[in-house]
This record gives sequence, C-alpha cells and structure tokens, in this order.
Amino acid sequence: MSQDWPKHDMSFLGGRRLRRTRQSAWSRAMVRETELLPRDLIWPLFVIEGQNERTAIKTMPGVERLSIDLMVQAAKDARDAGIPALAIFPNTPDHLRAENGAEAYNPDNLMCRVLSAIKDAVPEIGLIADVALDEYSSDGQDGLVRDGEILNDETVHAMVRSALVQARAGADIIAPSDMMDGRVGAIREALDDEGFDHVQIMSYSAKYASCFYGPFREAVGSGSRLRGDKRTYQMDYANSDEALREIEQDILEGADSIMVKPGLPYLDVIRRAKDEFNVPIYAYQVSGEYAMIELAGAAGAINRDAAVLESLWAFKRAGANGILTYYALEMARKLGR
Repeated sequence: MSQDWPKHDMSFLGGRRLRRTRQSAWSRAMVRETELLPRDLIWPLFVIEGQNERTAIKTMPGVERLSIDLMVQAAKDARDAGIPALAIFPNTPDHLRAENGAEAYNPDNLMCRVLSAIKDAVPEIGLIADVALDEYSSDGQDGLVRDGEILNDETVHAMVRSALVQARAGADIIAPSDMMDGRVGAIREALDDEGFDHVQIMSYSAKYASCFYGPFREAVGSGSRLRGDKRTYQMDYANSDEALREIEQDILEGADSIMVKPGLPYLDVIRRAKDEFNVPIYAYQVSGEYAMIELAGAAGAINRDAAVLESLWAFKRAGANGILTYYALEMARKLGR
C-alpha cells in the first residue's frame, strides 16, 4: 500500500536546495572547503637509548619509543609517505636527570645525537626539536625550581643553551614548549648571534594546563616524577583572550609559527588565532586525545578509523595549517593512496 505524503508549500526556499551538492561523491568532492593531505601532518616520535630497541607505551596503544637507529628508519618511512617534518622528544635515562636539567644543553645528549643521525641519513625531512626541561629534570617540571617556585628567567637561560646545541646538531625548527615569558625572544637572539638565522621557531604559544598530557608524560618519563602541577605557567583552560595575548607576544618576539596544545578541546582557540594573526598555526593532537580514540575504538564504542579522520579534519576546518599527530604515518599512507 502506497503512502500518500502530504504536500507542503516549499516556495519560500526560492529554488535554494543546499542538499543538491551533497547528492553524489563527485559533487561533494567539488565543493569540499578544506583539504587534508600528507603534507599537513607532523609525526611526533620518542627516542630512547640502545640499538634496535623499541618499548611500548601502555597508555598509547600502537605508539613506541625507538632507539636512534630505528628513528632513522622511521624518518625514511615518513619521507616516503610525504610527511614534511618530525617532532622529536627524548626519554632521558634516569641517571642523567637532575634538578638543574643540565643534560638539556649537553651537546652529546640523546636529542642531539638523534637529530644528527636523522639529518645525516634523511636530510630532506624537517626536524622539530622540543625545548623544555621536563625531559631532563628530576622533578618533571618544565622550568627550574627553587623553594617550590618555577624560576622564569633562569629557565629561559637554560633553554637558550639547549636550543643552541640542538641547532648545532641539525634541528631545523626549535619548539619551546615551556610557556616561560620571554623565551622566544631570547632564543631568537641567541640563534641569530650564532649564525642560525635560518633556524625557525615554532612556539607552543597557547599551551594549556591540561589533563590530556598524561600518556605523553609516561612516554618521556616525566609523569611519575612530577612534583606539584604546571598551572603557574601553562594556561588556564577557562581562558581564550589570554591565548591571543600569548600568541601576539611570541610573534612580536620572532616566532615563525605558533602552536595550540591540546588540539580538539581548543578548536575555538585555533579559529580565533587564525582569524587574528597572519602566521602558520599548528595544532597538537595530544596523547590523551589519541588514547581516547584508540581505547574507545577497541571497546567498540566508536569506529576508530572514522574518528581519526574526522578529528584531523576538524583541525583543518578550524584553521590549522598542520597537525602534530601520532597517526601521521598511518594517515599519510592512506591519504597518499
């Protein structure tokens, strides 16, 4: 029995039918407003000591820490997949961590050795070197600590020294992730004075005091030793106007690009920054975001592959020029096909 549906007067649409362009795949492709390509992805990698060593990160299924020789192979894989750059994070051995974080500016530290090894073997891929003290300190803080207070200027001095050894080792981009005041200007001046005026600065300008960093801190070995919290220097997640002030300050100090971290919970900040500033803007799909997708997918709560794509496209739609994501290699290969 056929159903006689009532007819309604749709003349108010005036012939405008927005669904027309969504009726077929070819048409949807024609009107798609944003693109997601391998060149939009940056692959964060964790390096450890050893030879042919890989260790699992229990809170980040599928992500491993790699020894330098395996990092070189990963760089080759990234290059072949069309990924333009890697973001490197060291897991410094416990016996080299100290309150003063001095291993950060040891020219033979783990970070410098992996930068040199990759640059020698895969010179065409960009290397982004993280600059902060939490990967080298015994207290897990991004800054030097005295009587429970995070010291701003003393930390900046240590970070300048760290940035210089990284630049000498082959870093193409220095990425200060500490949120100390004035560190971008100090690093820019030091790099220029040393003849590294070609080395870029990608500043973690809007880095929030977030619960989504937990798995990352396990990956670099800082989480279990963290004393206190980081709320005196990382941003309050209730604020977005403050993020624009931080971004503006870093641009004035010489940042070539800026980053918003975490990513998905802060799409509004990415959009505001894109509308306000004419600089490249990057988003970090952080470890907690990755873990949520993986664990929900494994539990059957969501379609894991679809969630990965949708989340990455959200960053591009919000205005990000690129995305740091642990899915970079997997997605670059899929997008390349």
